[in-house]
Amino acid sequence: MAYKIEVIADVRRFPTSRHRHFKQEVLKETLNRCGIEYNHIIELGGYRTGGYRQYMRTEDFEKGLLRLEQLAASRRVAIMCAELLFFRCHRRFIADALTERGHTVIHIIDEQRSYEHKRRNDKQKSLYEAIEDYSISEK
Repeated sequence: MAYKIEVIADVRRFPTSRHRHFKQEVLKETLNRCGIEYNHIIELGGYRTGGYRQYMRTEDFEKGLLRLEQLAASRRVAIMCAELLFFRCHRRFIADALTERGHTVIHIIDEQRSYEHKRRNDKQKSLYEAIEDYSISEK
């Protein structure tokens, strides 16, 4: 295990796949055989009405993020969804939220490549400021 992952946090809203090995039941069983705990955090799943940025302002998102933080407090956690690259899915928003809360987020590309998630530069607004501006402009 190159990254010593202890827990998988599945943030797919619908934890199934056309690929059998990614279906929740099969994935959970396979991970458990490898000594990796499986957790489905539906509150962090994508495909939200009104968009994911807006969803991040809800109690459900906060509940899911707190659950993820609790898992990561004592174990090494990997967040997974259906999309390989984080910047093409809602994991980018989860990574921003965790980084803004002081956590280090490492994006795993493959067994040899990974890199640390970087917060926007100081000249840009923080994610939460951008969300607030977004919600104000909609009114």
